Formats: sequence, C-alpha cells, structure tokens
Amino acid sequence: MTFICRFAPSPTGPLHIGGIRTALFNWLFAKKNNGKFYLRIEDTDKERSKEEFKEQIISSLAWLGIEHDGKEYIQSKNIKKHITIAEELLKKGFAYKCYCSEQEINEQKEKCKKQGIPYVYNRKWRDAKDLQVPKDIKPVIRFKSKISGNTIIKDLVQGDRNISNSTIEDFVILRKDNTPTYQLSATVDDHEMKITHVIRGDDHMINSFKQKQIYEAMGWSVPNFAHIPLIHSEQGKKLSKRDNASTLEDYIKIGVISDALRNYLLRLGWSYKDKEIFTKQESIDLFDLSGVGKSPSKLDMSRIYSINETYIKSIDEKDLFNFFKEYVSKYKQPIGQSKEKILLKSMSFLKNKTKTLEDIWNNAQYIINDKIEIGEDDKKLIDDLSKKVINDFISEYEKLPSLSREVLEPLIKSLIDKHKTNFKGVGQPIRIALVGSRFGPGLYDLILSLDKSEVVKRLKSI
Repeated sequence: MTFICRFAPSPTGPLHIGGIRTALFNWLFAKKNNGKFYLRIEDTDKERSKEEFKEQIISSLAWLGIEHDGKEYIQSKNIKKHITIAEELLKKGFAYKCYCSEQEINEQKEKCKKQGIPYVYNRKWRDAKDLQVPKDIKPVIRFKSKISGNTIIKDLVQGDRNISNSTIEDFVILRKDNTPTYQLSATVDDHEMKITHVIRGDDHMINSFKQKQIYEAMGWSVPNFAHIPLIHSEQGKKLSKRDNASTLEDYIKIGVISDALRNYLLRLGWSYKDKEIFTKQESIDLFDLSGVGKSPSKLDMSRIYSINETYIKSIDEKDLFNFFKEYVSKYKQPIGQSKEKILLKSMSFLKNKTKTLEDIWNNAQYIINDKIEIGEDDKKLIDDLSKKVINDFISEYEKLPSLSREVLEPLIKSLIDKHKTNFKGVGQPIRIALVGSRFGPGLYDLILSLDKSEVVKRLKSI
C-alpha cells in the first residue's frame, strides 16, 4: 500500500505555526514511507479566501523545504462532487432535510445554555412523518448520525479513542444555499485523493468521529487517523493568530533560518532518543508517529533562538551569506555588490554572538553604511589620550606594506606600551571611530574587513 498524506489549509490568513508543524509531520511521514504528500487548498469560504494567502501558503512551505507532490488540489473545484455525495446520502437514508428556522435553532441553543449543557440539535426532522414542510424555509441537509452504541478510532498518536454515538449531533452537510460544509467536503476530498493517513491537530478529533460515519455510510475505506497535540503559547494557552509568534512570517522577519525553524518544529512534540539537531535527511529517516507525544507542546522562543544560533555557527559561511542575502532582500534596503563581497568575507566573525540574521545585520552596519554615527555616550569616551592613540595608529598603519593579524598585533602592542595603557585603552577608541560604538566585532577582524583607505578616512574624521 502506498501511504498518501495531505495538508489542507484554508487560504483565509497567513499560515499558522501549528499548521506548518502539521504539514511537516505529514510530509515527513509520507517521505519516510516512500509515499505521497499532497497540498489541498480548502477555499470554499469565498468571502474570506484570498489568492494572496494561497500563494503565501505555497511559498511558506517551499521556504521551509516542504515540497508537495503534483499540483495543488483546489477544493472549490470539486463542489459538484460534494453535492452529489450529499444527495446520495439522502437517497440511501443516511441524511435528511431539516426545515428548522434559525430562530428555532437559536432557541434550542439558548435553552441548552441555561441548562449548562452542550448544544446538540434535537433531531426534529429526522423522522418527519407527522410534520408539515414549511413553504418559506429552504432546508439544510443533515447527516443521520448513529444514536446508539459507541464509535472507536484507533488513533496512531493518542491510542484508542472511544465515544458514545449519542454525543454526536446530526450535523449539517449541505447548507440552505446548497453549499457543502467542512465535514462533507473534507471527507469526500480525502476519499477522492485516496488519502490513507489523516494527520492533523487533536482539535479535529470530533471531526474524525463525524467523518468516519460518512465513510461508513458510503461504504468507503476509512483512513488511519493521527491527532497531534496542539501548540500552546509560553503562557500555556492555546496559540492563536493574535500571538506575536504565531505565523511563519513572524519568524522570518526576525531572521530565523528555515533549516533551524524546521528543526525546532520537528522537536516540538516529537523526539528521537536524546538527539536535538537533525539534518533534513535525518528528519525523514528517523521520523515516526510513535515518537509524537500525547501532551500539548509549549512554544519556547529561547529554544528557537538557541537552535538558530547553532545553525548560524555551524553551517557553511557561503550558505549563511545566502540566507542573509535573502533575508536582507525581503526586509532591508538593497546592498551593493561591493558591500556584498565584504560581507561574505566577513561572515566568519559577523556571526559571532548572534542568534538571528537580524543580529548579523546589526553587526554589519559599519560595512553597509558609509557614514558612521557615533552615539553621545561613546563620544564622551574619545578623550585627549584616545585621540593621541588614534593619530599614532594612523601614522604606523599607513606605513604597513601588507595587512594581517600577525602584522597588526605588534602595532597594537607598541601603542599599549607607548601610552602605558591596556588593550581596551587602544582598541576602544579605534573601534568607536570605525563602527560608531565601543561594542562590535573583534578589533583585528574589524580593521581587516575594511579597505585601508576607508580605515584611515574614518579614523581621521574623529
């Protein structure tokens, strides 16, 4: 049997971090088992669905390295099939027309609310022999859920889940305007796409029980279900789109690398022994649903920064520069080719003590900007002794026939001895003159990263 998985987002907003993890787990499960992974765009909510969000979903998954097989499956193109199945369920006696008005439904809900019990439709039109069909109300079509007995789902993450059928209401599958509901559309599409494994958040558990009944009514093979615990915020609450770190864009903007975020999401609710860092291929080879935990995962920004820092330090510097260049092109002003060459050469030290691409951007400002602005607090540190140190450095520096750390170290030491100071006493004023701050890259890296004429120009401007 070929394993077939899918990710089925609605294009009604930016891709949520929980959705991205669901997509990742589906993709990994399919790839691990030499199966197929499909992307289904559930765009039947015409008012809220937008093409820009569809494109954003596709590009977001691609950015993370999640590639889907074939073309995107667009749900709205299959509505006729959904309606046909609803009518078939009606003919087979597994569904019925319900003529309850909105007022009646609201009254039922209010009554349940007062009694402190969950609302369940009272099945008034389930057996409508003695009821007169109203002329002014268009009916909805409701699925005739089982009333007695229990339904079991053998969940691949949560284990056997057993509920009483009486708790599942006769849910609507076709609205008054003849449009299908989620329960019907998702079930029909999963069947049409031959989905073998439905892997999604555990907030869909009740949907799986409802959809299983549709499968059984139609005589279709029921897919395997796996429900992943949700992601909670750092405060322990369900993560919502209102949280600052809820969408993929939130992470890209602060300079998180795609490989690092994929690694973090993999470990968010899944584990393999005590291993923390996984290559893309290791993720595929080692992933298994048995490693998914049953409890909600808590988003941990400090852990994201830590993994990102690990990737920044360990990946090839050309690859890091390409990540940086992509980040800058999206969120910062363009950088000229001459600056790019310096930045590429300087990645080895610009990445020091950084957790994000944004940090590298901040460290590189002295390269990117031709004019250096010195802050008021740093200006106060340039006293008479500092100016003498700078002038003496310029005199000796201009005489140097070649530049290297080995050449610069004796020069700095001679200035320390001459002015009876320490490394800070020499290095600090030079750094302030070159980058505009007493904080920044190591002194030798800093001097060597700039052209000799640029170093002299900045030092003489003090």
